[in-house]
Amino acid sequence: MKKLVITLIMLITALPSYSAFWNKKSNQTLPSNKPVQEQAQTQSQSETSYPEDVDGEPISEGEYIGQDIDIVQMYRDMPVPEFKYMHDIDPGEYQDTMYSTWSPYPLFRLTAPLYFKSVAIQPGYYLLTPREHKGAWYILFKEAGKVKYIVPCYKKEIVPVDFYKNHLPQVKMTTAQKIREKALKLVGKSVKSSQRKPIPDTYLDATDLDDGFISIIVYYGNYRYYFVLRTIQL
Repeated sequence: MKKLVITLIMLITALPSYSAFWNKKSNQTLPSNKPVQEQAQTQSQSETSYPEDVDGEPISEGEYIGQDIDIVQMYRDMPVPEFKYMHDIDPGEYQDTMYSTWSPYPLFRLTAPLYFKSVAIQPGYYLLTPREHKGAWYILFKEAGKVKYIVPCYKKEIVPVDFYKNHLPQVKMTTAQKIREKALKLVGKSVKSSQRKPIPDTYLDATDLDDGFISIIVYYGNYRYYFVLRTIQL
């Protein structure tokens, strides 16, 4: 019996892992003055593509925000954030990443400068992270683990049901990978500490507007966050 158990464990661990087939994120390129609508892909490790709310709070219908928003006026009214994080470290990142082997935030690839008033966001690769500060929501542009830019959101709302299912590619596994996954889930039911928590699904959408404005939507878990930038400094 002992030999049978050891043989079974060796067989499970020897089967190929399907993690290599996961495309967690696709880099988003945003050239200036060119419309773009690409996704930053992530794959949830839960059985569904719609994980629990990332902030642990119940979703309220009252969190929907009206659709009739003058984006240009919002851009003019929103002030440049004056607060900073100590040592430019996002204190919430540890909580978000403690159960994952990669960053759960969407990756934003910028090839030309973008502007939010006096803030010039230089080309580079940024992890876009929504964060709340004194009742308002902001998007953190993080590079190499440090917060480089902070941009205010003008809108936050609930992600429509089945949005991720309809917009993110579903994982396709071979027979061997399916057997391995079922075996791991069977072990996980008995050993709670071995269970993996779902990683929030994410998506990134950017659209060119008139007069050099760009609307960007960051989808993270059950919520999506809207903010606006410019291709030319106003």
